[in-house]
Amino acid sequence: MTAHPAIECFYTRWQILNDWLVAHRSIWQPAPFTDRRPAWVESHPRLAQWVAGLTDDECAELAEGPEKLAHIASRYAPELALYAALTDCPDLAPDHSEVLAATLPETRATDMPGRKREQAGAFTAALKPLQQPIVDWCCGKGHLARTLAAQSQNDVTGFEWNPELVIDGNRLASRFADAVQISCQDVMAQDLAVPENVHGAALHACGDLHRQLLKRGVAAELPRLSLSPCCYHKTIEGVYKPLSRGAATHEPKLVLDRSDLRLAVRETVTAPAGVRERTKTLSQWRLGFDGLQRALRGVDQYLPVPSYPPGRIQEGFPAFCQWAASKKQLCLPESTDFEFWLEHGQRRQREVYRHELVRHVFRRPLELWLVLDYAVFLEEQGYSVRLGHFCPRALTPRNLMLDASKK
Repeated sequence: MTAHPAIECFYTRWQILNDWLVAHRSIWQPAPFTDRRPAWVESHPRLAQWVAGLTDDECAELAEGPEKLAHIASRYAPELALYAALTDCPDLAPDHSEVLAATLPETRATDMPGRKREQAGAFTAALKPLQQPIVDWCCGKGHLARTLAAQSQNDVTGFEWNPELVIDGNRLASRFADAVQISCQDVMAQDLAVPENVHGAALHACGDLHRQLLKRGVAAELPRLSLSPCCYHKTIEGVYKPLSRGAATHEPKLVLDRSDLRLAVRETVTAPAGVRERTKTLSQWRLGFDGLQRALRGVDQYLPVPSYPPGRIQEGFPAFCQWAASKKQLCLPESTDFEFWLEHGQRRQREVYRHELVRHVFRRPLELWLVLDYAVFLEEQGYSVRLGHFCPRALTPRNLMLDASKK
């Protein structure tokens, strides 16, 4: 069967990206947090020397500017020079006035965080005109649903599994007389009845939830599917299974586990300064305990521990070590030099931060690898697909949108 030119375009792009990621997985696949000396440090000594010499401020600036990071890093690793071409996507956002017009005014945005309000407005503006009834998939309190309803002549239905959010969302819709009705619905349920002839939309539905929209929407032959994916690693599958036939049968095959999928969304560009500082502190503590447990067990291997209760961070590093040790049935000697291991963790955190910087050049390519698989899948099922940015990265790093219409 002769492929449609658009299918060839998306699939060819996916193939090029796939083969590039496979060729350079020795740089991005090892996790510096658990692998104390990634193999690329030996194979790319000039790159390792460059990142080791960066100040914390330089690292922070480069972490928030992936294009600049890739450009400079390519001086020491020429294979990274393809970053710009591989990650280039069209801008689907309309002009600023149209985005403002599609964004709920603050007086109607009760319980809606400012950033979420702007994201919903930008997403809605990029989808206009809205011509069918809409289902907001995994809608929470219905922030997107209410934004879409204000720009549509048709009713909007929300699917949300949390009954408390359903109550709150319907209360807000009633208060502002929005044409929105939220139903308590688990979208992963086998008996889910997808309405006919609706526009399925999802803003930042996680992992299996947005993949379920794609699969169930295609099976129901919905006229339009629009989504901005998020949290690709939130899945019951241990290894990612491509949706498209093209990706599933391609060689060389790229196998991604949850850790690899998590890399695609490991960004803190929108996190408050306090959150970033707590994250840095806990990272130092975990790496300090990691050095301690390796010495204590005589095993040079990372030992994962659960998430630390945020309320206990005031108790300090020794308390964290005692807590982590108890989770792993380890007994810390009374003579443990916690100051030594805290300093060890601080040194390791500085090293890991710089090694992760190199790895993070591959965040957007990995995300596009996934989203292009979705695009190819939709085209294989007879949809015409748009793929691009619906808002600036500063508003959300998860700014990719797929907008598919049944041919």
